[in-house]
Amino acid sequence: MTRLLAIFALLLVPPAIAQSPAQPPTQSPPQTPLTSDANPSATISVRSSLVVVPALVKTKSGQLVFTLKADDFTVKDDGIPQKLQLEEDTDSQPLALVIVVEVGGDGIHYLPAYSDLGPLLDAIIGNVPHRVALVDFDSEPELLHGFTSDLSKITTELNRIESGDNGASVLDAMSFATNLLRKEPPAYRRAILLISETLDQGSHIDLTDALHELSDTNTSIYALSFPSTKTQIKDEANRFNRPHEPGPEHGCFSRDPDAPPHTIESRGDQDFDCLAMLLPPLRLARMVEIATRNSLRKNVPETCARLSGGEYFSFKDPKSLRRDLFTISNDVPNRYVLTFHPESPHPGLHALTVELNEHPEFRLDARTEYWVDESSNTAPDTPPSK
Repeated sequence: MTRLLAIFALLLVPPAIAQSPAQPPTQSPPQTPLTSDANPSATISVRSSLVVVPALVKTKSGQLVFTLKADDFTVKDDGIPQKLQLEEDTDSQPLALVIVVEVGGDGIHYLPAYSDLGPLLDAIIGNVPHRVALVDFDSEPELLHGFTSDLSKITTELNRIESGDNGASVLDAMSFATNLLRKEPPAYRRAILLISETLDQGSHIDLTDALHELSDTNTSIYALSFPSTKTQIKDEANRFNRPHEPGPEHGCFSRDPDAPPHTIESRGDQDFDCLAMLLPPLRLARMVEIATRNSLRKNVPETCARLSGGEYFSFKDPKSLRRDLFTISNDVPNRYVLTFHPESPHPGLHALTVELNEHPEFRLDARTEYWVDESSNTAPDTPPSK
Protein backbone atom coordinates (compact mmCIF):
# COMPACT_ATOMS: atom_id res chain seq x y z
CA MET A 1 0.00 0.00 0.00
CA THR A 2 2.86 2.42 0.80
CA ARG A 3 4.33 1.82 -2.62
CA LEU A 4 0.98 2.42 -4.34
CA LEU A 5 0.42 5.70 -2.46
CA ALA A 6 3.92 6.85 -3.36
CA ILE A 7 3.28 6.26 -7.06
CA PHE A 8 -0.03 8.12 -6.91
CA ALA A 9 1.72 11.02 -5.15
CA LEU A 10 4.22 11.24 -7.97
CA LEU A 11 1.45 11.32 -10.54
CA LEU A 12 -0.33 14.16 -8.75
CA VAL A 13 2.74 16.40 -8.90
CA PRO A 14 2.71 18.41 -12.17
CA PRO A 15 5.72 17.37 -14.23
CA ALA A 16 8.41 19.98 -14.74
CA ILE A 17 8.40 19.29 -18.42
CA ALA A 18 5.83 19.92 -21.08
CA GLN A 19 5.33 19.16 -24.67
CA SER A 20 6.58 20.48 -27.69
CA PRO A 21 8.87 18.78 -29.98
CA ALA A 22 9.20 21.86 -32.03
CA GLN A 23 8.00 25.40 -31.67
CA PRO A 24 5.33 26.62 -34.10
CA PRO A 25 6.51 28.28 -37.26
CA THR A 26 6.32 31.92 -36.19
CA GLN A 27 8.51 31.86 -33.09
CA SER A 28 11.90 33.47 -32.97
CA PRO A 29 14.65 31.18 -34.25
CA PRO A 30 17.26 29.86 -31.80
CA GLN A 31 20.90 30.87 -31.86
CA THR A 32 21.82 27.71 -33.76
CA PRO A 33 22.99 28.69 -37.26
CA LEU A 34 21.50 27.18 -40.37
CA THR A 35 23.33 24.05 -41.36
CA SER A 36 23.04 21.36 -43.97
CA ASP A 37 25.21 18.67 -42.44
CA ALA A 38 23.66 15.40 -41.34
CA ASN A 39 23.72 14.70 -37.62
CA PRO A 40 21.23 11.95 -36.85
CA SER A 41 21.79 12.33 -33.11
CA ALA A 42 20.67 15.97 -32.99
CA THR A 43 18.07 16.70 -30.32
CA ILE A 44 15.94 19.59 -29.17
CA SER A 45 17.51 21.28 -26.15
CA VAL A 46 14.68 23.73 -25.48
CA ARG A 47 11.03 22.80 -25.26
CA SER A 48 7.80 24.56 -24.36
CA SER A 49 4.32 23.50 -23.41
CA LEU A 50 2.73 24.25 -26.78
CA VAL A 51 1.28 21.30 -28.68
CA VAL A 52 0.76 21.83 -32.41
CA VAL A 53 -2.02 19.84 -34.07
CA PRO A 54 -2.23 20.10 -37.88
CA ALA A 55 -5.61 19.15 -39.31
CA LEU A 56 -6.94 18.73 -42.84
CA VAL A 57 -10.67 19.00 -43.54
CA LYS A 58 -12.33 17.87 -46.76
CA THR A 59 -15.82 17.19 -48.00
CA LYS A 60 -16.87 13.62 -48.66
CA SER A 61 -16.04 14.21 -52.32
CA GLY A 62 -12.49 15.32 -51.49
CA GLN A 63 -12.84 19.11 -51.77
CA LEU A 64 -10.84 21.20 -49.28
CA VAL A 65 -12.78 23.11 -46.61
CA PHE A 66 -11.37 26.56 -45.79
CA THR A 67 -14.07 28.28 -43.70
CA LEU A 68 -13.84 26.67 -40.26
CA LYS A 69 -13.06 28.54 -37.03
CA ALA A 70 -11.55 27.43 -33.72
CA ASP A 71 -15.03 26.86 -32.27
CA ASP A 72 -15.67 24.27 -34.98
CA PHE A 73 -13.02 21.95 -33.48
CA THR A 74 -12.72 19.98 -30.26
CA VAL A 75 -9.32 18.66 -29.21
CA LYS A 76 -8.98 16.11 -26.41
CA ASP A 77 -5.70 15.13 -24.75
CA ASP A 78 -6.05 11.64 -23.25
CA GLY A 79 -9.81 12.20 -23.34
CA ILE A 80 -9.70 15.61 -21.64
CA PRO A 81 -11.00 18.60 -23.71
CA GLN A 82 -8.43 21.35 -24.26
CA LYS A 83 -8.69 25.09 -24.75
CA LEU A 84 -7.36 25.55 -28.28
CA GLN A 85 -6.36 28.28 -30.67
CA LEU A 86 -6.45 28.33 -34.46
CA GLU A 87 -3.31 29.85 -35.94
CA GLU A 88 -3.80 32.11 -38.95
CA ASP A 89 -1.91 32.42 -42.24
CA THR A 90 0.34 29.42 -41.67
CA ASP A 91 0.39 28.67 -45.41
CA SER A 92 2.73 31.64 -45.93
CA GLN A 93 5.32 30.34 -43.45
CA PRO A 94 8.69 29.07 -44.74
CA LEU A 95 8.94 25.31 -45.27
CA ALA A 96 11.68 22.84 -44.31
CA LEU A 97 11.16 19.58 -46.20
CA VAL A 98 13.07 16.29 -46.15
CA ILE A 99 12.40 13.96 -49.07
CA VAL A 100 13.00 10.32 -48.06
CA VAL A 101 13.06 7.68 -50.81
CA GLU A 102 13.68 3.95 -50.62
CA VAL A 103 16.35 2.65 -52.97
CA GLY A 104 16.76 -0.83 -51.44
CA GLY A 105 14.46 -3.79 -50.94
CA ASP A 106 11.36 -3.61 -53.12
CA GLY A 107 12.15 0.06 -53.79
CA ILE A 108 14.69 -0.98 -56.41
CA HIS A 109 11.81 -1.61 -58.84
CA TYR A 110 10.49 1.95 -58.45
CA LEU A 111 13.68 3.96 -59.06
CA PRO A 112 12.59 5.12 -62.56
CA ALA A 113 9.52 6.78 -61.00
CA TYR A 114 11.75 9.14 -58.97
CA SER A 115 13.43 10.73 -61.99
CA ASP A 116 10.63 13.06 -63.10
CA LEU A 117 9.35 14.40 -59.78
CA GLY A 118 10.96 17.84 -60.02
CA PRO A 119 7.91 19.85 -61.18
CA LEU A 120 5.66 18.17 -58.61
CA LEU A 121 8.10 18.91 -55.80
CA ASP A 122 8.05 22.55 -56.85
CA ALA A 123 4.25 22.52 -56.62
CA ILE A 124 4.35 20.94 -53.15
CA ILE A 125 6.70 23.61 -51.81
CA GLY A 126 4.82 26.51 -53.37
CA ASN A 127 5.90 30.13 -53.49
CA VAL A 128 7.37 30.36 -49.98
CA PRO A 129 10.94 30.43 -48.66
CA HIS A 130 12.10 26.85 -48.36
CA ARG A 131 14.94 24.51 -47.47
CA VAL A 132 14.88 20.99 -48.90
CA ALA A 133 17.07 17.97 -48.13
CA LEU A 134 17.18 14.54 -49.81
CA VAL A 135 17.71 11.21 -48.02
CA ASP A 136 17.75 7.75 -49.57
CA PHE A 137 17.89 4.44 -47.72
CA ASP A 138 18.27 0.71 -48.01
CA SER A 139 19.73 -1.01 -44.94
CA GLU A 140 21.00 2.40 -43.83
CA PRO A 141 19.84 5.99 -44.45
CA GLU A 142 22.13 8.28 -46.42
CA LEU A 143 22.07 12.05 -46.87
CA LEU A 144 22.27 12.65 -50.63
CA HIS A 145 21.96 16.42 -50.32
CA GLY A 146 21.75 18.70 -47.31
CA PHE A 147 19.24 21.49 -46.92
CA THR A 148 19.20 23.88 -49.86
CA SER A 149 16.85 26.46 -51.32
CA ASP A 150 17.86 25.41 -54.85
CA LEU A 151 15.36 22.71 -55.79
CA SER A 152 17.23 21.96 -59.04
CA LYS A 153 20.02 20.40 -56.97
CA ILE A 154 17.53 18.02 -55.36
CA THR A 155 16.05 17.17 -58.76
CA THR A 156 19.52 16.42 -60.13
CA GLU A 157 20.20 14.00 -57.28
CA LEU A 158 16.86 12.27 -57.81
CA ASN A 159 17.61 11.82 -61.51
CA ARG A 160 20.87 9.98 -60.82
CA ILE A 161 19.81 7.98 -57.79
CA GLU A 162 21.20 4.43 -57.64
CA SER A 163 19.81 1.16 -56.33
CA GLY A 164 20.85 -0.12 -52.93
CA ASP A 165 20.95 -3.45 -51.12
CA ASN A 166 18.04 -5.67 -50.08
CA GLY A 167 17.29 -3.74 -46.89
CA ALA A 168 14.38 -1.40 -46.27
CA SER A 169 15.04 0.29 -42.92
CA VAL A 170 12.09 2.65 -43.09
CA LEU A 171 12.04 3.50 -39.38
CA ASP A 172 15.76 4.25 -39.32
CA ALA A 173 15.28 6.57 -42.29
CA MET A 174 12.39 8.37 -40.60
CA SER A 175 14.43 8.81 -37.43
CA PHE A 176 17.29 10.20 -39.53
CA ALA A 177 14.94 12.66 -41.27
CA THR A 178 13.22 13.88 -38.10
CA ASN A 179 16.58 14.56 -36.50
CA LEU A 180 17.68 16.56 -39.54
CA LEU A 181 14.58 18.72 -39.16
CA ARG A 182 15.21 19.33 -35.46
CA LYS A 183 18.08 21.62 -36.42
CA GLU A 184 15.96 23.76 -38.72
CA PRO A 185 14.73 27.18 -37.47
CA PRO A 186 11.42 27.16 -35.58
CA ALA A 187 10.13 29.77 -38.04
CA TYR A 188 9.91 26.99 -40.63
CA ARG A 189 7.05 24.54 -41.01
CA ARG A 190 8.45 21.02 -41.01
CA ALA A 191 7.47 18.22 -43.34
CA ILE A 192 8.70 14.86 -44.57
CA LEU A 193 7.81 13.34 -47.93
CA LEU A 194 8.30 9.58 -47.64
CA ILE A 195 8.27 7.14 -50.56
CA SER A 196 8.75 3.55 -49.40
CA GLU A 197 7.31 0.08 -49.09
CA THR A 198 4.85 -0.65 -46.30
CA LEU A 199 6.99 -2.89 -44.08
CA ASP A 200 10.20 -2.10 -42.29
CA GLN A 201 13.00 -4.54 -43.09
CA GLY A 202 16.06 -4.30 -40.85
CA SER A 203 15.87 -1.05 -38.86
CA HIS A 204 18.09 -0.83 -35.79
CA ILE A 205 15.79 1.50 -33.87
CA ASP A 206 13.23 -0.31 -31.73
CA LEU A 207 9.51 0.40 -31.94
CA THR A 208 9.30 2.37 -28.69
CA ASP A 209 12.14 4.72 -29.68
CA ALA A 210 10.67 5.07 -33.16
CA LEU A 211 7.27 5.94 -31.73
CA HIS A 212 8.91 8.44 -29.39
CA GLU A 213 10.77 10.21 -32.19
CA LEU A 214 7.82 10.28 -34.57
CA SER A 215 5.52 11.66 -31.85
CA ASP A 216 8.11 14.11 -30.49
CA THR A 217 8.22 16.52 -33.39
CA ASN A 218 5.81 19.00 -34.93
CA THR A 219 6.39 17.56 -38.38
CA SER A 220 3.75 16.68 -40.96
CA ILE A 221 4.53 13.43 -42.75
CA TYR A 222 3.21 12.80 -46.25
CA ALA A 223 3.72 9.15 -47.13
CA LEU A 224 3.38 7.29 -50.40
CA SER A 225 3.89 3.55 -50.35
CA PHE A 226 4.11 0.56 -52.63
CA PRO A 227 3.31 -2.91 -51.23
CA SER A 228 5.95 -5.03 -49.55
CA THR A 229 6.32 -8.54 -50.92
CA LYS A 230 8.05 -10.06 -47.91
CA THR A 231 6.40 -12.03 -45.12
CA GLN A 232 4.20 -9.96 -42.80
CA ILE A 233 5.29 -9.53 -39.20
CA LYS A 234 2.98 -11.12 -36.65
CA ASP A 235 0.83 -8.83 -34.50
CA GLU A 236 1.65 -8.22 -30.86
CA ALA A 237 -1.12 -9.36 -28.49
CA ASN A 238 -3.24 -6.56 -27.07
CA ARG A 239 -3.04 -6.92 -23.30
CA PHE A 240 -5.96 -4.55 -22.74
CA ASN A 241 -8.55 -6.73 -24.40
CA ARG A 242 -8.74 -9.41 -21.70
CA PRO A 243 -11.60 -8.29 -19.41
CA HIS A 244 -12.28 -11.79 -18.05
CA GLU A 245 -8.68 -12.75 -17.33
CA PRO A 246 -7.95 -12.63 -13.57
CA GLY A 247 -5.05 -10.56 -12.30
CA PRO A 248 -2.55 -11.48 -9.57
CA GLU A 249 -4.16 -12.86 -6.43
CA HIS A 250 -3.12 -9.91 -4.24
CA GLY A 251 -3.75 -7.13 -6.75
CA CYS A 252 -2.17 -5.96 -9.98
CA PHE A 253 0.95 -4.59 -8.22
CA SER A 254 1.79 -8.01 -6.76
CA ARG A 255 3.77 -10.81 -8.39
CA ASP A 256 2.50 -14.30 -9.19
CA PRO A 257 5.24 -16.70 -7.98
CA ASP A 258 3.88 -19.51 -10.15
CA ALA A 259 3.80 -17.54 -13.42
CA PRO A 260 6.01 -18.89 -16.24
CA PRO A 261 9.21 -16.78 -16.52
CA HIS A 262 8.52 -15.65 -20.09
CA THR A 263 5.17 -14.13 -19.06
CA ILE A 264 6.52 -11.94 -16.25
CA GLU A 265 6.62 -8.23 -17.04
CA SER A 266 9.36 -5.91 -15.86
CA ARG A 267 8.47 -4.15 -12.62
CA GLY A 268 8.23 -0.79 -14.42
CA ASP A 269 5.87 -2.12 -17.09
CA GLN A 270 3.71 -3.83 -14.48
CA ASP A 271 3.44 -0.65 -12.39
CA PHE A 272 2.49 1.40 -15.44
CA ASP A 273 -0.12 -1.13 -16.54
CA CYS A 274 -1.66 -1.18 -13.07
CA LEU A 275 -1.86 2.59 -12.95
CA ALA A 276 -3.33 2.59 -16.45
CA MET A 277 -6.10 0.33 -15.18
CA LEU A 278 -6.79 2.69 -12.27
CA LEU A 279 -6.41 6.02 -14.06
CA PRO A 280 -8.38 6.29 -17.34
CA PRO A 281 -6.11 8.88 -19.08
CA LEU A 282 -3.07 6.64 -18.63
CA ARG A 283 -5.07 3.63 -19.75
CA LEU A 284 -6.11 5.45 -22.92
CA ALA A 285 -2.55 6.55 -23.67
CA ARG A 286 -1.23 3.04 -23.07
CA MET A 287 -3.84 1.51 -25.35
CA VAL A 288 -2.97 4.01 -28.07
CA GLU A 289 0.72 3.24 -27.68
CA ILE A 290 0.15 -0.50 -28.09
CA ALA A 291 -2.14 0.02 -31.08
CA THR A 292 0.41 2.32 -32.72
CA ARG A 293 3.28 -0.10 -32.16
CA ASN A 294 1.22 -2.80 -33.84
CA SER A 295 0.36 -0.42 -36.66
CA LEU A 296 4.06 0.32 -37.24
CA ARG A 297 4.60 -3.40 -37.71
CA LYS A 298 1.91 -3.58 -40.39
CA ASN A 299 2.35 -0.36 -42.36
CA VAL A 300 5.08 2.12 -41.44
CA PRO A 301 4.24 4.90 -43.95
CA GLU A 302 0.53 4.94 -43.10
CA THR A 303 1.21 5.00 -39.37
CA CYS A 304 3.75 7.83 -39.72
CA ALA A 305 1.25 9.92 -41.65
CA ARG A 306 -1.52 9.28 -39.12
CA LEU A 307 0.70 10.13 -36.15
CA SER A 308 1.61 13.50 -37.60
CA GLY A 309 -1.70 14.56 -39.11
CA GLY A 310 -0.25 14.21 -42.60
CA GLU A 311 -1.58 12.10 -45.47
CA TYR A 312 -1.06 8.59 -46.77
CA PHE A 313 -1.39 7.25 -50.32
CA SER A 314 -0.72 3.85 -51.82
CA PHE A 315 0.57 3.89 -55.42
CA LYS A 316 1.36 1.16 -57.92
CA ASP A 317 3.04 2.91 -60.85
CA PRO A 318 4.58 6.28 -61.85
CA LYS A 319 1.21 7.62 -63.01
CA SER A 320 -0.52 7.02 -59.68
CA LEU A 321 2.54 8.38 -57.84
CA ARG A 322 2.31 11.66 -59.77
CA ARG A 323 -1.43 11.84 -59.13
CA ASP A 324 -0.94 11.44 -55.39
CA LEU A 325 1.86 14.00 -55.30
CA PHE A 326 -0.42 16.47 -57.06
CA THR A 327 -3.03 15.94 -54.34
CA ILE A 328 -0.38 16.55 -51.66
CA SER A 329 0.67 19.78 -53.38
CA ASN A 330 -2.89 21.09 -52.93
CA ASP A 331 -3.16 19.95 -49.32
CA VAL A 332 0.18 21.06 -47.84
CA PRO A 333 -0.61 24.81 -47.70
CA ASN A 334 -4.25 24.34 -46.70
CA ARG A 335 -4.09 22.67 -43.32
CA TYR A 336 -5.59 24.10 -40.17
CA VAL A 337 -3.06 24.51 -37.37
CA LEU A 338 -4.56 24.08 -33.90
CA THR A 339 -2.52 24.68 -30.75
CA PHE A 340 -3.05 24.20 -27.04
CA HIS A 341 -1.17 24.17 -23.73
CA PRO A 342 -1.73 20.87 -21.85
CA GLU A 343 -2.12 21.08 -18.09
CA SER A 344 0.26 18.89 -16.07
CA PRO A 345 0.96 16.34 -18.82
CA HIS A 346 2.30 12.96 -17.75
CA PRO A 347 5.59 11.78 -19.31
CA GLY A 348 5.20 9.45 -22.26
CA LEU A 349 2.71 9.13 -25.08
CA HIS A 350 -0.48 11.20 -25.13
CA ALA A 351 -3.53 10.28 -27.22
CA LEU A 352 -5.02 13.18 -29.20
CA THR A 353 -8.58 13.20 -30.44
CA VAL A 354 -9.67 15.93 -32.84
CA GLU A 355 -13.35 16.24 -33.71
CA LEU A 356 -15.52 18.56 -35.76
CA ASN A 357 -18.49 20.09 -33.98
CA GLU A 358 -21.74 19.78 -35.92
CA HIS A 359 -20.09 19.03 -39.27
CA PRO A 360 -20.74 15.34 -39.98
CA GLU A 361 -20.62 16.09 -43.70
CA PHE A 362 -16.84 16.72 -43.55
CA ARG A 363 -13.88 14.34 -43.28
CA LEU A 364 -11.09 15.21 -40.83
CA ASP A 365 -7.45 14.05 -40.70
CA ALA A 366 -5.41 15.31 -37.75
CA ARG A 367 -2.46 14.49 -35.54
CA THR A 368 -3.29 11.62 -33.18
CA GLU A 369 -0.46 11.56 -30.62
CA TYR A 370 2.37 13.46 -29.00
CA TRP A 371 5.14 12.58 -26.60
CA VAL A 372 6.26 14.27 -23.37
CA ASP A 373 9.84 13.69 -22.27
CA GLU A 374 10.89 13.25 -18.68
CA SER A 375 13.55 15.93 -19.11
CA SER A 376 13.07 19.07 -17.04
CA ASN A 377 14.92 21.34 -19.50
CA THR A 378 12.14 23.69 -20.55
CA ALA A 379 11.84 27.25 -21.65
CA PRO A 380 9.12 29.77 -20.78
CA ASP A 381 6.09 29.39 -22.98
CA THR A 382 5.95 31.71 -25.95
CA PRO A 383 2.68 31.61 -27.88
CA PRO A 384 2.98 31.86 -31.65
CA SER A 385 2.69 35.29 -33.15
CA LYS A 386 -0.13 35.98 -35.56
